[in-house]
Amino acid sequence: MSPQYVSRYEARVDLVRTTLQELSDLDAKTAQDVAVRVVHVLDHLPESIR
Repeated sequence: MSPQYVSRYEARVDLVRTTLQELSDLDAKTAQDVAVRVVHVLDHLPESIR
């Protein structure tokens, strides 16, 4: 069986989701929703702010 492809976006969302769940009492669905939003915001920050 070949390894499953995971996009860089999905890996970033998973990292944020995992971190949120480790540091809070968020359930999996809420942590996923917040992680998607956080990654979206980070992706749209102007380069000068990053």
